[in-house]
Amino acid sequence: MADTVRPSIAAAPRQTATGRIEPADGDWTLTATYSLAFLTLISAFNYLDRSLLGLALPAIKAEMHVSDAVLGLVSGLAFVLFYSLLGVPIAWAADRWNRRNIIAVGFAFWSIMTLVSGWVANVWQLAVVRFLMGAGEACGLAPSNSMISDLFREERRPLALSIFGAAVSIAFIAFFPVLGWVDQQYGWRRMFVLAGVPGVVLAVVFALTVREPLRGSREPQRTPAELAGIGQTLSVLLRSRTYLALLGAGTFMGFDAFAASVWTPTFLQRVHGLQMGEVAAVIGPLRGVFGLAGVLLGGFAVDRLMRRAMHWRATLPAIACLLAAPAEMIFLLSDTRAVWMTAFAASSFLTLLHQGPLFALVLSVARVRARAVAIAVLLLCSALLGQAAGPFVVGVLNDVLAATFGADAIRYSLLVIVVSALAGGALLLVAGRCMASETVQGAETR
Repeated sequence: MADTVRPSIAAAPRQTATGRIEPADGDWTLTATYSLAFLTLISAFNYLDRSLLGLALPAIKAEMHVSDAVLGLVSGLAFVLFYSLLGVPIAWAADRWNRRNIIAVGFAFWSIMTLVSGWVANVWQLAVVRFLMGAGEACGLAPSNSMISDLFREERRPLALSIFGAAVSIAFIAFFPVLGWVDQQYGWRRMFVLAGVPGVVLAVVFALTVREPLRGSREPQRTPAELAGIGQTLSVLLRSRTYLALLGAGTFMGFDAFAASVWTPTFLQRVHGLQMGEVAAVIGPLRGVFGLAGVLLGGFAVDRLMRRAMHWRATLPAIACLLAAPAEMIFLLSDTRAVWMTAFAASSFLTLLHQGPLFALVLSVARVRARAVAIAVLLLCSALLGQAAGPFVVGVLNDVLAATFGADAIRYSLLVIVVSALAGGALLLVAGRCMASETVQGAETR
């Protein structure tokens, strides 16, 4: 049956005579802010736990004697297969039942799998643990985005979702350097154990202190609450040209993000000769601080620019993706430390700026009872063609180009992320045009 939990304090709507639902209080209430902060913390662990393998790849390669292509499969496909395939049915359940409980159970499970990663004996056991970790993490992003859509109005969602998107930066600023130091001092196995334990505790705290918000409480008009089947839900979504363009943009940017996150530590070690502790020190502060600045500035800027013209919610993130491409190219090709570090900081700023506005656009396209599924399908495409293909493609290119370029092979393999950033930016521009066209057509048919 559908969820019947009490609404959160922040979502006590009042219906007017015209059918408009007016929240009893503003968006940034204590309850809504606390819920958003906790969801952001959970998302930070989501990104951290999946990214730790990239930091440990050189040590695992040396210990288990496997090729870069195998490591690419384990880091990408092994995680993504369950993450992407289970994401849609879990999201379908989240559109019907208690999202908070789904997130809490998933958080505890993937944290346990992170801990178990420190005890594997070979690459095949590592692959199995990555499969199971993916299953747990499938309970995170889509239900969280759906919850946030019922905590904040449409006009405030880009900012709220940008704050939520800051989770990856929080992971790199607060956790990545510490765990990198643990890896260097005590080994990669203890790093995974230390990362997994806090998540189990926090999952219990989340279940006890965060309430499930009332669905549709932040919508300007009362929307139909019918529970459509998953086939009908997908059919409605996939008929939208805007949604299809957003899927494409998310997929290409997923390819960019995951290929870079998995192989950048190895790139810095092979090409620039950095030690593991130095890699963590470079990636953590630079990616974290500048990524956080990008995602928050993107949310604030879109929040303000939308008051002038709605097209900015797609135009601004598109411009950021297009500018990320040359920054990534300079980072990969420069041998001057000051130059490549500056380019890395710029790319970290630009590649995350699109995230909050992109998810807000998806939530605007989808109906209230289809939002988790809409996000899950986006994550499915991003995962299968981005997270799985990205690390694997770079790994294969590394092996192919190694005979010609040696340690520098990874430098040229990673240039594929430049192409994916350009494609993602172009499709965001297309999505903006399609949304404007579909809005006009919808108004004409009413």
